[in-house]
Amino acid sequence: MKKLLFAALAVFAFSFSNAQEEGGSALSKGSWVIEANTGFGGDGVAAQGANTGFGLYSVDGTTVWAIGAEAGYFLADDLALKVGLGYTDFDGSSNFTYKLGAKYYIDSQFPVQVDLTGASSDDVFGSENPLWLGLQGGYAWFVADNISIEPGLRYNLSLNEDFTDEGLFEFRIGFALHF
Repeated sequence: MKKLLFAALAVFAFSFSNAQEEGGSALSKGSWVIEANTGFGGDGVAAQGANTGFGLYSVDGTTVWAIGAEAGYFLADDLALKVGLGYTDFDGSSNFTYKLGAKYYIDSQFPVQVDLTGASSDDVFGSENPLWLGLQGGYAWFVADNISIEPGLRYNLSLNEDFTDEGLFEFRIGFALHF
């Protein structure tokens, strides 16, 4: 957990030290984004297993909570390559989640994202390490030049037939800092 926190702080510090030149857009080539999401919907354990954001779910005395974040680098205007890490606690058991994907802002205002999300755990998912293909779309509301709130819809398609053959549909609200 300390390594995860240190890595997140290092990315954040690197972003500040390499801030984009004045006059550039938040979505310009060479800029960075750090994003945290909240997810609503899905199916408890399975939904939280695909999470690199913040989440809380409780049913029948079992509480599931998740924390994580994503960071991205803009390879071109409006196109970012993103990575994410997350940690989920399942009432004493835990798993780590990772994500790799691309996010494109149509007209610099409508983000669409495609990613691959995986989770690893010793005992939460049995012997299976689940994998999802994520599809996400939404709207980027820039409340400041470098801060956006991004509500959207996400669908996680399970790539593991033995784990689950069902997809997970979520409503998400993302909070992003652009550097």
